[in-house]
Amino acid sequence: MSTRHDRLFAALRPFSFIATATAVLVSSVTLAEANPHILVDVQTGRVLEHEEAFRKWYPASLTKLMTVYTVFDAIRSGQISLDTPVVMSKRAAAAPPAKMGFKPGQKFTLDSALKILMVKSANDIAVAVAEAVGGTQEGFVVRMNAEAAKLGMTDSHFVNPNGLPGKGQYTTARDLAILTVALRRDFPQYAGYFSLEGFTTGKQNVPNINMLIGRFAGADGMKTGFICASGFNQIGSATRNGRTLVSVVLGTDSLAARADATANLLQKGFTTQFTANDTLGSLKPYGPGQDQVTDITADICSAKGAKVRSETRDEVGRMKVQSPYIHEMDHEPQFVFAGLIPGQDPQPVAQNDKTARGDAVEALANVPVPLPRPASF
Repeated sequence: MSTRHDRLFAALRPFSFIATATAVLVSSVTLAEANPHILVDVQTGRVLEHEEAFRKWYPASLTKLMTVYTVFDAIRSGQISLDTPVVMSKRAAAAPPAKMGFKPGQKFTLDSALKILMVKSANDIAVAVAEAVGGTQEGFVVRMNAEAAKLGMTDSHFVNPNGLPGKGQYTTARDLAILTVALRRDFPQYAGYFSLEGFTTGKQNVPNINMLIGRFAGADGMKTGFICASGFNQIGSATRNGRTLVSVVLGTDSLAARADATANLLQKGFTTQFTANDTLGSLKPYGPGQDQVTDITADICSAKGAKVRSETRDEVGRMKVQSPYIHEMDHEPQFVFAGLIPGQDPQPVAQNDKTARGDAVEALANVPVPLPRPASF
């Protein structure tokens, strides 16, 4: 294994700790050979660290960041507002979980829709929003790709607004970093949507599936995603002392691994002096995987992958995180309202069928259980 590859896993693999020692041990559990990642300083655009940043990858529900960027642009142009009612269509209601399960004809505001997209990653809501802004899902996807091209996302293409498996849908770690930095730069007034701890429909409380929110110092976004072909992906952002960093981690083997990898990479960004001078604009394409989309289904959705994931759960099924930088939430989650416009039929229970593909594996009970910490941390 190359020295470069060793550095990748030293930076990204989950850490385990011995309670009586201060040493950090690197876990040897790895599934996919490729784990693209990138770390960027938002204010300067400087790329602090990267690996396989131009390898084509399935975006899964990270796609929804492109969806919300396109929505924010429509708000900026005056086409739509946060108070605009969004109607659940039959097509949207038929989307597979994770979903809210609203009935065709039911209405909710665009504001509620954005909260649900960022907290729960609901696929039915993404389609309904696309139809509200683009007239049709297909029309909205055309706008998504146009916005991506304007941002300089030269190695991305979208075929739907939710990230469910679809032929021709791909991106790269570098392109996702461009998108995330653009969201922070172009629409700072909407930053609060990415740091929500959860929402309530009035009958059900739904916590954020991003395990860094409220548990990693300075965490303020952004999004998680999963399909079999992509593995477990996460875009993280955090701000400390006025400095914001964005990380993209693709292709990890479990919910816990992506949270650990994201936390470790962001922490490294805040505590390490980097000498790299490349920016997102100056970084030149390199490495393998630029001509076809990587598919790691055989590693992820297999008996081998299931065994790895089972080892990241405790005896009651809660997620065990190993990064020393993720802590238990020190307060009750704050839930903001996001649901149907009052006066309609009762709210359905949000659906999260684990047997479906896509972010359906993001169970609502994913409460992280940090491992014992050394006394020095």
